[in-house]
Amino acid sequence: MQSWSSPNVPALPGEGEVLHLYDTATDEIRATTPGDTARIYVCGITPYDATHLGHAATYLAFDVLQRVWLDAGHDVHYIQNVTDVDDPLLERALAKGQDWTALAEQETSLYRSDMAALRVLAPREYIGVVESVDLISADVAGLLDAGKAYRLESDVYATTAGSEHFGYESRYSRAEMLSLFAERGGDPDRPGKRDPLDALLWRGQRDGEPSWPSPVGPGRPGWHIECSVIARSRLGMGIDVQGGGSDLRFPHHEHSAAHAEALTGQWPFARHYVHAGMIGLDGEKMSKSRGNLVFVSKLIGARVDPMAIRLALLAGHYREDREWTGGRLPAAELRLERWRRAIEQPTGPDATKLLTVVRQALSNDLDTVTAIAAIDAWSDAALDNLGGGVSAAPSSIGATAAGPSSARLVRDLVDALLGIAL
Repeated sequence: MQSWSSPNVPALPGEGEVLHLYDTATDEIRATTPGDTARIYVCGITPYDATHLGHAATYLAFDVLQRVWLDAGHDVHYIQNVTDVDDPLLERALAKGQDWTALAEQETSLYRSDMAALRVLAPREYIGVVESVDLISADVAGLLDAGKAYRLESDVYATTAGSEHFGYESRYSRAEMLSLFAERGGDPDRPGKRDPLDALLWRGQRDGEPSWPSPVGPGRPGWHIECSVIARSRLGMGIDVQGGGSDLRFPHHEHSAAHAEALTGQWPFARHYVHAGMIGLDGEKMSKSRGNLVFVSKLIGARVDPMAIRLALLAGHYREDREWTGGRLPAAELRLERWRRAIEQPTGPDATKLLTVVRQALSNDLDTVTAIAAIDAWSDAALDNLGGGVSAAPSSIGATAAGPSSARLVRDLVDALLGIAL
């Protein structure tokens, strides 16, 4: 599947620091330990509607993660999927009287445009479920052959017992799992299942639904197995990061990991499970089901600078649930304008210490809040210098006038590490 074009990433002097990330599975911030090539898989969209700010916040978090790894000297093998066949897509297409494949392509194209506008680095491989059906069905057959899956009528389910570590990723109790499974696309109450938490691997052919021939019979993939197969087939086991929104912690990431581990006998599927917080509006999570969405494309269509959207979302820590309030975007627009004025000044504070502070902040679980505050302080000092003083700059940033080269370094570090073009 076609991806989008990545922006150029400026090279910065020196080398970035080791990235430490919070891992959901261990409930701690730990160092990432990639080799020369860092391997990351982030769950993509189900393309039945336009990209909203909740999507954008998640993909911006993993964009900054990539940038920190690149700055530390790693190559990054980043894969993202597109769930271009699934119940929500089929239901929306039916409601709109539109062919489901046309709807999927329409919304995927819009998503690509939104990501390009926000200057998100493109995945090395952007993979649709439809193009992966043969791989997925082969793994479903493998789980059946290994006795780690079973048939229920025309469908195939994975056994939670197939992985000896089921539950380690989310760390939820069984009661919490059952509740979330019912809420997030599972079917715990279906008669005939061996365990209410067993997940659908293959949905047998139904009238009026798309299906494909396969070794396990005609049908289409279940949700969790698709990411498990796409990630493992291209990145192997023990990937450095499995990422997505916090609503994927369970059941999606738990079952995706369990499927891969059951099939290979290897553990763990990922060294870090990293989850971005939700964006809320009027006190509720922003979601398609609630209809309380703010769309990236609508903001851009209203001539909002995409860099202001990006900066507004990065102004909160990626793991925190946060509100999209009326003041968030205007504040970002003012900050962006101030940063741009600051780098245009003929002289400015030395930016060497600023680069160190920003690198340290981002290496500490992608602390964009501290990084942005440091850039604010440098910008304040640069603008105050017009009046002859530099008292606004904290000592950790430095207040010595350093001339145009300092402004160029600030421009490049803001671009390279935060993805914001000044």
